[in-house]
Amino acid sequence: MAEHLVKTTSGTVRGVEREGRIDYLGIPYAQPPVGELRFKRSIPVIPWEGVRDATAYGHSPVQYNNGIVMGDEDCLTVNVQRPLEGDRLPVFVWIYGGGYNTGYSSDEMYTGEAFVRDGVLFFSFNYRTNILGFYDFTTYPGCEDFDSNCGLSDQILALNWIRENVEAFGGDPERITIAGESAGGASVTNMLVCPGVRGCFTQAIIESGLPNCVMTHELARENIDLFLEGMHWTEKDLPLLRTMDPHLFLLGHEYVQAKHQYKNPGMFLPGPVLDDLLPVRPIDALRAGAAEGIKLIIGTNMHEGTMFVHPENTGFPNSWAMIAQMMEKNGNADALPKIIGFYHEDGRDYFSFFKDSAVSMSSSIPPMTGDIRQIGGDAFIRFATDYAFEMPSVKVADAQRRFTPDVWMYRYELVTKSGIETGWKASHAFELPFVFEKPDHPFTHFEFDGESEELFREMASQIHGDWVRFVRTGEPNPDWGRFEGANSPVRIYDRETHTEQLDRRHLMQIWGDLRFYEK
Repeated sequence: MAEHLVKTTSGTVRGVEREGRIDYLGIPYAQPPVGELRFKRSIPVIPWEGVRDATAYGHSPVQYNNGIVMGDEDCLTVNVQRPLEGDRLPVFVWIYGGGYNTGYSSDEMYTGEAFVRDGVLFFSFNYRTNILGFYDFTTYPGCEDFDSNCGLSDQILALNWIRENVEAFGGDPERITIAGESAGGASVTNMLVCPGVRGCFTQAIIESGLPNCVMTHELARENIDLFLEGMHWTEKDLPLLRTMDPHLFLLGHEYVQAKHQYKNPGMFLPGPVLDDLLPVRPIDALRAGAAEGIKLIIGTNMHEGTMFVHPENTGFPNSWAMIAQMMEKNGNADALPKIIGFYHEDGRDYFSFFKDSAVSMSSSIPPMTGDIRQIGGDAFIRFATDYAFEMPSVKVADAQRRFTPDVWMYRYELVTKSGIETGWKASHAFELPFVFEKPDHPFTHFEFDGESEELFREMASQIHGDWVRFVRTGEPNPDWGRFEGANSPVRIYDRETHTEQLDRRHLMQIWGDLRFYEK
């Protein structure tokens, strides 16, 4: 029986054959970030002697996920899945999402069996999340020796490890595609411009990324001050970060999630900060040619905001009062009338009332028609979708097309029966079951309840098929025209998938070059 041994730059690993593929799982790419390495950027693992079994996934990062406290600090591992045969295989590297707060590579949704079946070498890896990965304590007294962007450093080190070892696992170093969704998509955007990963990949796929989720050191304090409040700490308690069980930090993190929108409407949760690893904001860096020559697929879902806009503990503004505060805090008050007019035409006449009234703005707008499932309804869902996802994604595509012609945009628009009944519609992450072909995942059952198996197979064939063609050939579909600007061909994934000339010039004119929480 073959031992499936691979000699990596870190040591030799032994894989395991499963269901027509070979898995190499839980391979350490960094030293465990524990003890003195907590709140330090990742450093390469010390090479081991002998053969290391790589037959099971490693620990997930520390997080609070779906009501469960889980994970371990010792979590920095990479996973490889490959076909039994073949060499110089095209490579697909997945970066999980979760708002930089949750996520792990062993999630059943993110395993790569469908890609391996189609002749692709599949990689995934863990990076630190939330407090340990993306909270920037460097400006606080007593934390001057902490590093910023620890989670970002994990991603950079992992991609370099993959590039150094891709040939050992049978991959083609000239055909490496990195991809991710949500914070994973934002991470792909960051990797396009991070100096530390230049040359590590040739193509990228950004699904529902948040390109503007980057802060300065000073702005990061806005969220971390809430963390201190949630922990019932003062700055004098910060030394506890060095020794305390990190699972207890999640109490403060949950407080940040619940309160941050009410303090700073429209601000993102803690993510990367501008520093030596990420010196320029991604869209600005792309406009300067930082990712010249990298082929790109980028897109969004039609109703991203339904996952985030809520009556309470909302993730984005859920009233005109919050939007007005967001505009004024960022020096964009003059743009508020056109924003209101774009997202709710009847709201124009109410502008002065909105601005001066202490009454909730959501109770001040005229009644809206349609299937409204949440307070604030579709106007605020659409606002969140455009602000965080669609508008900046168009800007990313437009920036990148100036340095490579090979840019494609898509939009996922399938609204299932469950999507109508629950009000989620074509929400954030709803394309993932089709990307990975996961008909039996619990999230798929939630999204697809009442629909036919045939529809699932067709959607998977379209989305997964386009991704695989792009990974293998550098072009996703002959019927999918390249991005040409705000009025462009866009691949529409729906019950009848097609390419449509989508005119978003008005959307881009409304938002212009408005900037938020950048100083």
